[in-house]
Amino acid sequence: MSKKLCTLSTGDTVYLYDKSIVAFFNGNRKVLSTSIYNGGYHENFIAVYNHDAKQGAGMPCEMLADSYIEHMKLISKRLSLEPEKVSGMGTAASMENAVIEGMTYKELTVTAIVTGGIETNGGRVGDHADYYRPVEKPDQFGTINILLFLDSDMPPGTLTRALVTCTEAKTAAIQELLFGSNYSMGLATGSGTDQTIIIANSDSGLYLEDAGKHSKLGELIGKVIIKAVKKALDKQSGLNPARQHDALRRLKRFGVTPAMLWEKYSSHFNNLLKPQFLLCAEDLAQQDNMLVYTSLYVHILDQYFWQLLKEKEATAAANEILNILKQIYTVTAVDVKKPDVQNMVEAWCEIFNAIIYKNTAMEEDTVANKKTSL
Repeated sequence: MSKKLCTLSTGDTVYLYDKSIVAFFNGNRKVLSTSIYNGGYHENFIAVYNHDAKQGAGMPCEMLADSYIEHMKLISKRLSLEPEKVSGMGTAASMENAVIEGMTYKELTVTAIVTGGIETNGGRVGDHADYYRPVEKPDQFGTINILLFLDSDMPPGTLTRALVTCTEAKTAAIQELLFGSNYSMGLATGSGTDQTIIIANSDSGLYLEDAGKHSKLGELIGKVIIKAVKKALDKQSGLNPARQHDALRRLKRFGVTPAMLWEKYSSHFNNLLKPQFLLCAEDLAQQDNMLVYTSLYVHILDQYFWQLLKEKEATAAANEILNILKQIYTVTAVDVKKPDVQNMVEAWCEIFNAIIYKNTAMEEDTVANKKTSL
């Protein structure tokens, strides 16, 4: 599929073809790229692009050469671009799921083109690393890829500051979704392979020297990126506020899964088949009371880890929340002895499973009473 996606305020044209989104420049541009393929700062580029490297739906990314850089050079040639005059990013996200967002203030326009998905690769900065290799990683395909167009001229340092603002905004978008890291118990701040290319319009008569949070340029970057990243994550993998309205998704980063809950449940109770239990767990996890108080419970653990709450304070607050759940659902369960992951997870799981047993046992009694009365 090939089509023209848009013409930017800079006059640059953006096309979708050969599984790639390519922006062709209509004049002189300053480009800052985090890609290892022609990355860094450049003023002689003619285009930039984002490429879907998957071989097909559900298939792994393809490598056309032994190194990522040589692979990207071949992709550039496939796109009929001069390999030395472009920078590109590879990703496993589909270009059809790209989001284009823009904002204008007076003569300044900021536009972002974003693809992304972090369900399998989302992590928190500072997580334990997978590798240490003083050479390029062979499969460096981005997960959240951003093309950010700034319709103004600026010095190279300001373009670099724009990259910082853009990255902060991407992280803010993920934090607002409360998505957990796949590699630690922290909240994700991005993926391990995110890439960004920022383009400033050298031909613009508008010249700006600040892209931080106090500047209008920084404000527009922040708003556009937050909106575009959230939309892209939703389009690519369905990550959105509605899907996050689930106690099990809030607790996933602490090792709580439906399979783990079933293992605990089946060791104490024998009134449900596994599929019956899973359906009950899914329903309970999305109930308002369960979600709200679980979310508060999890945040106590976060604040304890961040040393914002003392052990005594965290323990008391956690038990207060558990007592609220016990009263709402009229069940009994253990209290938290210490605000560590094991204690808090065990206490929560016990209440959760006790609620399921109580509800299903009551249903069985009701059915049995009806049969007796007949």
